[in-house]
Amino acid sequence: NSSQLWGSLDHHPVTLNVGGCVYSTSLSTLQRYPDSMLGAMFRGDLPTVRDAHGNYFIDRDGPLFRYILNFLRTSELTLPCDFKETELLRKEADFYQIEPLIQCLGDPKPQLPYPTDSYEEVVELSSTRKLSKYSNPVAVIITQLTITTKVHAMLESISCSFTKWNKHMMDTRDYQVSFTFGPCDHQQEVSLRVHLLDFISKSGFTIRNTRVHHMSERANENTVEHHWTFCRRARKVDE
Repeated sequence: NSSQLWGSLDHHPVTLNVGGCVYSTSLSTLQRYPDSMLGAMFRGDLPTVRDAHGNYFIDRDGPLFRYILNFLRTSELTLPCDFKETELLRKEADFYQIEPLIQCLGDPKPQLPYPTDSYEEVVELSSTRKLSKYSNPVAVIITQLTITTKVHAMLESISCSFTKWNKHMMDTRDYQVSFTFGPCDHQQEVSLRVHLLDFISKSGFTIRNTRVHHMSERANENTVEHHWTFCRRARKVDE
């Protein structure tokens, strides 16, 4: 049983090679936030890659992972007084999907305007999760992921690449695609969300901002909404 195996290894050291920097930590530290990409990865929901020495390999900024790992260990963000890489660290926190760290880092600074001969393409991804308070652990009742964009090529590539997920086009006038699946477990939701975020990022879009909203609709039910806005620069095309 893989879950028993993972459970028995919770406090064993795990060695990671992040962009050439090697770190050692425990499995329980990496799984501190189950919703994060690292939580999904070390629960066995996402494929892992090993380097020649058997270390887990992640192709991201190695030196900045020090701050990511310390946050996972303490749930506190401690940066040097002269730290000048907040924007880069925010991108790493977005990549790893560690929500408390994203909130600690605050909203990104306003972006400089693009040259007048370019415009912004925007992709919005939102996740709505209804949770039952009476279940232990909390059960996901229904999850819906929605992608909204006017970049038609992006919708077509998502449609072709995520064929195993049940999805339907909600409103073709706004080019809105809704990925709806449920009732489903938490792991499916995290897996799909992580894959979508990665897919959109690899298509050249950068996360502009992230929002999380919690609300109680009824005494026994919570709704959690996540929202990401991605932007990419495009050249104007003469009509």
